[in-house]
Amino acid sequence: MGRRARGRRLQQQPQGPRRPEDVEDGVEGGRKRGNAGWEGGYPEIVKENKLFEHYYQELGIVPEGEWEQFMRALREPLPATLRITGYKSHAKEILHCLKNKYFKELEDLEVDGQKVEVPQPLSWYPEELAWHTNLSRKILRKSPQLERFHQFLVSETESGNISRQEAVSMIPPLLLNVEPHHKILDMCAAPGSKTTQLIEMLHADMNVPFPEGFVIANDVDNKRCYLLVHQAKRLSSPCIMVVNHDASSIPRLTVDVDGRKEILFYDRILCDVPCSGDGTMRKNIDVWKKWTTLNSLQLHGLQLRIATRGAEQLAEGGRMVYSTCSLNPIEDEAVIAALLEKSEGALELVDASAELPGLKWMPGVSHWKVMTRDGQWFAEWDEVPHSRHTQIRPTMFPPKDPEKLQAMHLERCLRILPHHQNTGGFFVAVLVKKSSMPWNKRQPKVQSRSADARETTHPVPVADTVGKPGDSSDLESQTVTETVDTGIMHTAENAENSENKKDGVCGPPPSKKMKLFGFKEDPFVFIPEDDPLFPPIEKFYALDPSFPKMNLLTRTTEGKKRQLYMVSKELRNVLLNNSERMKVINTGIKVWCRNNSGEEFDCAFRLAQEGIYTLYPFIHSRIITVSMEDVKILLTQENPFFRKLSSQACSQVKDLAKGSVVLKYEPDSASPDDLQCPIVLCGWRGKTSIRTFVPKNERLHYLRMMGLEVLGEKKKEGVIVTNESVANSERLEDEDGTEPRAQEAGNPDSAPGCDPAASEPPR
Repeated sequence: MGRRARGRRLQQQPQGPRRPEDVEDGVEGGRKRGNAGWEGGYPEIVKENKLFEHYYQELGIVPEGEWEQFMRALREPLPATLRITGYKSHAKEILHCLKNKYFKELEDLEVDGQKVEVPQPLSWYPEELAWHTNLSRKILRKSPQLERFHQFLVSETESGNISRQEAVSMIPPLLLNVEPHHKILDMCAAPGSKTTQLIEMLHADMNVPFPEGFVIANDVDNKRCYLLVHQAKRLSSPCIMVVNHDASSIPRLTVDVDGRKEILFYDRILCDVPCSGDGTMRKNIDVWKKWTTLNSLQLHGLQLRIATRGAEQLAEGGRMVYSTCSLNPIEDEAVIAALLEKSEGALELVDASAELPGLKWMPGVSHWKVMTRDGQWFAEWDEVPHSRHTQIRPTMFPPKDPEKLQAMHLERCLRILPHHQNTGGFFVAVLVKKSSMPWNKRQPKVQSRSADARETTHPVPVADTVGKPGDSSDLESQTVTETVDTGIMHTAENAENSENKKDGVCGPPPSKKMKLFGFKEDPFVFIPEDDPLFPPIEKFYALDPSFPKMNLLTRTTEGKKRQLYMVSKELRNVLLNNSERMKVINTGIKVWCRNNSGEEFDCAFRLAQEGIYTLYPFIHSRIITVSMEDVKILLTQENPFFRKLSSQACSQVKDLAKGSVVLKYEPDSASPDDLQCPIVLCGWRGKTSIRTFVPKNERLHYLRMMGLEVLGEKKKEGVIVTNESVANSERLEDEDGTEPRAQEAGNPDSAPGCDPAASEPPR
């Protein structure tokens, strides 16, 4: 088997210790370990590997006198860490709740004879939005004293407000210095913890529903792409697209600018490559038994190809972060050195040491040797016998020229050692592109400030069938080192996919052109300008004239459109111009769902909670301002009467016709004890009652933020029981049985995170 085929095979196989967050608890890692704990899950694995110790002692990556500390740290369980996600105003409320309630409960607490240390913020993470504790994941899961704290973490993780992510995994997105107008490519994105960080950075300003930038998140593993979708969906952004490609040959995309095709270059690229993962030994204990230098030797070529492909697609002035959870120089400095050498000055290593104050790190190494699986060492390429040339490559060694090596400044790479800050092991390198790669033509420079994006060509009504794909083989078959002729690119692109663009249909890529595996995705169909479906929606919700209706899409070309999604106009541009060369797994957020009997209410579509924060700025009708007490009632009772609401909310509700409504809570700065972040909820105004269409986890999240403790749920009565409702149980008992029942085909609360498209709202 050749090197290229072997590399493809390695990338297509799920990597065991691929990245730190891959083996986190619950949804973070996509795997459940049953009874797995540090002592209980792996009793047969001894945390020793003589070859590992011999290799790293010989390389000298650990400072003198610290070896015993280094090994002792590797044998200890990894502490639990969490990151608060989402919009800044919401994140601050979660932080307030954690510090003033859950962390206080941990004071003076002992578990199994071990004193629980109150969680502390990571000193280098901005605004105290990341925390660590001495609690291992096993103790968190199993201890009755920590049950409430653990349930809080689980629920908030499921609703996307907390990410239980390893500390070192948070570093690469921070070093990208993302701004809201940046076009970002995440090359090896699954399971998605770093991707969610990038999305949060795009939405730094909550008042801007459509940032000019976007994130294209890619992964080679089709199944892992759906885990990535799950992670990204929790942030409800119209600026994220998940694609399924081999990162080492990810397609070059084009966009429409003033009617002409231009190559899409990214302002920021995250290159978190598959690796051997020996930095994850503290949680992925299999590595102790399975570690060998062969893993690094096999992965080096793939890592270099991915990094090179990333550098090709980076805009001049753009920034790329290369990272691994491996300590091996073959996967780290060797890849960076080879990339710098072949770039011929186009790339430069950045000194990022001062960008995260408080982070302890070691400089990158400039000298290393290569060891085979059987323990044979080679100091330079000339020593390698011909029989080893398929396993060991010249790029695995440091450059021989001392001046060239010094000019690379490999010491600017950041090495994170486990014993310095009680973390996993990690490697990060920050690269800036100074000029076009030697084998490429000139390219646009990185966006230094926001600019108004150009509108793409308006599609005419969708035809009955998807247009025939154009021939893009000349673009897809480029290898990493081939020259891209811009003139040929323009000619090919102008001829390509003309029928599809006219139809506004972005179908799945042609099977004959791309060898792809996994599920066949539905097409992305943009709503035509004169579609009769839209005017009733526009009138019913009094949408602002600035509403970008051309960004609405569905996932079907036939039959009734049951759900409407929305993307930013920049992603719309990408979709329309690249549907034939790109396998899109998911994009857009759901903003409207069809009602089974919606025509009775002047509008066939009700609002979807998933996209309400994006949609709300454009809605001028059917908005009900509610108080904090109103929000509590709406979230704990399934279908309360109008009279239960405040007089202000009740008067607003009575003036509205039946149908979908927006429930808006605005914080009052004069009442600092109340919730201090705005809340927007989707609701339904029935004949005499009102209800919310909010997923269960989101309900619980808002209730916690308002200081309520959720004690249980009375499914028969449709009531969520809180400490406040128990205190008023006598009043609840008097009213029990008088509430109208929700006449629904599907209850949003029946499945966490579910917002059914075809539910029948209450009358």
